[in-house]
Amino acid sequence: MDGPRLNQAAGLLLQARLDRRRLAALPDACRPMDEADAYLIQDRYVDSMLAHYGGDIVGYKAGCTNLTAQQQLGLSSPFAGPLLSAFVLTSPAVISAEDGFMRMIEAEIGFRLGQDLPPTGAPYEAATVTPALAAAFGAIEVVDSRYDDWTTAGAPQLIADNVCTGFWVYGDEITGIDSLDLADHPVRVRRNGAWAETGNGANVLGNPLHVVAWLANHLVDRGTSLKSGQLVTTGTMIAVNGAEKGDVIEADYGALGSVKVSFS
Repeated sequence: MDGPRLNQAAGLLLQARLDRRRLAALPDACRPMDEADAYLIQDRYVDSMLAHYGGDIVGYKAGCTNLTAQQQLGLSSPFAGPLLSAFVLTSPAVISAEDGFMRMIEAEIGFRLGQDLPPTGAPYEAATVTPALAAAFGAIEVVDSRYDDWTTAGAPQLIADNVCTGFWVYGDEITGIDSLDLADHPVRVRRNGAWAETGNGANVLGNPLHVVAWLANHLVDRGTSLKSGQLVTTGTMIAVNGAEKGDVIEADYGALGSVKVSFS
C-alpha cells in the first residue's frame, strides 16, 4: 500500500475518533488487505494521534491473546499496538462515558521493563524475558473501536485502528514477581460493588510471560524493540460487557492489588 493510501486510512480513523462517530469500514481504496498493510496504517494513525494529542509512546499492548478470540477473528497469533500517554491513566481513574462507544472492560496483567529486549538472533521465550521485567501490576483496558461492528470488521482493520485501544488504566507496581504464579493468577471484577466476572492468567497464551515474549519477538520483526521503562499489557484475562455512565469497575488481582475506573 502506497503512502497516500496509508495517510488516507489513518486520517479517516483519526477523524472518526475526533468526531466521535463510527465507520462502517475503511473505503476499499485504503482498506488494509493483510496484516502488513494494517501495521503500516497503524504507524501513520499513531503518528497522527501523537501530533494531535501530544505525549509519547509509553509501551505496548498485546491483544487477542486468547485462542478463542484469535479463531473468531481469523488470526493465527495475537496482535499489538502502542500505548499512548494521552490514553494511559493510573488507578483510580475517571473516564467520561462520552469518550468512546464500546467501553468494553478487560482485566489484564501488565509489566514495566527494567531492561531492553533488543534483537538477539534467537526468539525470546518466557524464561528469557522474565529477567527484564522490573515490576508487575494489574490493569484495566477500556476497549473501543472506530467501526460500527468490530466483530465483523476483520483483523486487518482492527490492527489499523491501533487494535481497538480506548483507554488503559494500571495499578500499583509490585516488584519481586518471581514469587507469583502468573500462569494461575486470578482476577475478580466488580461492577458497582457486585461481582461480575472472574478470570485467570492462563487465559492469555497460558501465561502472561508468554505474551511478553511474543510481543518482544513481534516488535523485533517490525524493526523495533521493547525498551527499559516501557509498559506492557498482555491481553484480557476476562472481559466484562461495556460499562455505562455512572458505573464503577474494580478489578481485584489479589497480590497484585486492585484497579478502579469510574465512568462519569
